[in-house]
Parts: sequence; C-alpha cells; structure tokens
Amino acid sequence: MKLLEQLVLTPGVPGREHRVRKLIQSQVKGLFDEVRTDALGSLICVRKARPKPRSGGGSPSKKKPLRVMLAAHMDQIGFMVRHIDDNGFLRVNAVGGFDTRNLFARLVSVCPDVNDPKKDLPGVMNPGGKPVHIASPEDRKKVPELEDLAIDLGLPAAQVKKKVKLGDMVVLQAPFQKVGQTVVSQCMDNRIACWVVIEAIKKLAKAKHHSCEVHCVFTVQEEVGLRGAGTAAYGIEPDVGVAIDTTLCCDTPGVPSELRVTEQGQGAALTVMDGASIADLSLLEEFESVAKKSKTPHQRSILPRGGTDAGAVQRAAAGARTFTLSCPTRYIHTVTEMVHQTDLNACRDLLAAYLAQA
Repeated sequence: MKLLEQLVLTPGVPGREHRVRKLIQSQVKGLFDEVRTDALGSLICVRKARPKPRSGGGSPSKKKPLRVMLAAHMDQIGFMVRHIDDNGFLRVNAVGGFDTRNLFARLVSVCPDVNDPKKDLPGVMNPGGKPVHIASPEDRKKVPELEDLAIDLGLPAAQVKKKVKLGDMVVLQAPFQKVGQTVVSQCMDNRIACWVVIEAIKKLAKAKHHSCEVHCVFTVQEEVGLRGAGTAAYGIEPDVGVAIDTTLCCDTPGVPSELRVTEQGQGAALTVMDGASIADLSLLEEFESVAKKSKTPHQRSILPRGGTDAGAVQRAAAGARTFTLSCPTRYIHTVTEMVHQTDLNACRDLLAAYLAQA
C-alpha cells in the first residue's frame, strides 16, 4: 500500500504528468528490458518474451511473440490557473471532468514547478459570494459553477503574482487512508491502474517465463480525450491492447440496482463495453476463463457513458483486439474515491495470470 499512497499523493494533471512519470520510473527498475518516454510524454516500458526452453534441450521457438500493450493512464483530473486578479485570488480552468458539487471548501495545491514539490503552494478553493450567515434564501439554493470558484493562497497579491503564472497545475488535496476493508483517497482514478500494472509485472517476473512481449504504457492525457494511448499504440502496433482503469461502483444509497455497474468486493470488473469501445469477445472470454481457472474474484460490467484508453488503442494504426480490466470504485471523480482491497488485488492477480499464459 505504500506505493499506492505515493502514487495518489503525487500531482499530475493532463499535460503535467512529470512527477508521476518520475515516480513510476523509480519503481520499475530491473523489471523491463527497455524504458523510454515518447513525444507526448507517455512512459513506455518493454519486457521481452521469456519462453520456456523446449523439451529435450532444444532452442526456444522462433515464432514471433504476441505483442501485448497494457495502457494505464497516469494523469488525474485537476485544474490549471487561468487568471490572477488584483487581490491575488486565482481562477482556474478544469482539466478533466468535475462535478462542481464536490468542489466546495477544498484544500488545494498550486504547483508552479512540475518537477519541484518544494515550490508547491497550499490554498483554499471556495465559491465567491456571501457566506450562509448573510446569504438570502435564493443565494443558498444556487449551486456554484466552476467559474464562481476562487483559490485563496493567503498571500499578498504581489507575492501571488510573483510565484504563480497562468498554466500552473492545481490539484485537490486529500489524504490516503484505510477505511474498513477499503482504501480511500483522491485520484484512485487512475493511479490504481499504475499500481496494478507495476505489481502484476513483479508477479510475472517471479514466474521467470512468459511467451508474450509486454509493452506497459503509463499514458498521458487520458482524462481529456485518450490522447496518450493513441499515439503510443501507433508506435507499438500491438496484437492485443488491455486498458486498466477504474469504473463506477454505485452500489450505494439512492442508486437503483440496475445502475450500479459493479458491486464492491466482488472482484475485478471485466468490461463488456463502455462509451468508447466494445471489448473483443474472444479476449473478454479469455480473461474470464483465466479468472475462473485461477479462482480470482471477477464480475462483468457495462459502463453506459465514459471510456478508457482501450478506445484509442482499438483504432490506432491497423487496430488491435482490445479489452478493459476495471477496478470498481465508489465516489469516482471525488477526493474520497473508495476501492475494496479484494477488488484491487483481484485486478493485479488476474492481469498477472493472463500475461503468464498469453
């Protein structure tokens, strides 16, 4: 859990994934034969096939190995500074989809330097207008929009303008903690997937032998249109693409059972389709077969809206067979995203088992 805590507490909005990329690079040393960063910023880690020796002592088969691309986006929803007023208050532009009902009275971090956390500035995000004590009944009914929100750094305007510039990254602040049988924090979407990929490759490495060639891509700019996965897939030209992501888990009060998408604690979600792609049926059934054989908890799911990197990988270059392995997540796109440890471990174990036999 220490690695997951590091991942979720490291800022990285679309186009500003520098710190997350550096952290992942430090965690994957020795696991891959090649590590590089592409032009858009995605981190591409290649582990070549390690086939078993042929019986009788012969050389391993020279058959071209199956090329599997794993896509785990490392960006999070956040903001960029778009205006600094004369009093030093910041206005921001969203980078990714927010529900503004979750943005009131939040602590934030403004990050003027993408590489240096020591320059980060703490701030408070609140809507402008009258506090409840002096607000009219009409004022209290209004749900503020993003443009109504301002960030207060608690500094004189001159200092703010000296330290902050337009385009600086802003992220919400929230701790990482265990709650019952779950872990809760900000941006589980999609640092969960980064953790799953790293830990699955560690398990695969212990097995020593695998026939597929694995391209683990920690993609950029997924939250603003699946951008990093598309460019990476063009270069890799995979036979199989597996996106790893979070998905809705709405088994909570106020949501009808038919809209739940997944159920917490029931295992890894095998995504049949979402708003960006339809899973290759044979690949879906292969994951399901591996899950049953390895006795890994799993469930099928359909996400009516929203999509994953699979949508971009599926259509890049000549195309690829694709599938999304999802981790059920309650309260998604908030700072209290909740993941059951059974589901988290199931995603890791199922991905490792699939790669071992692919």
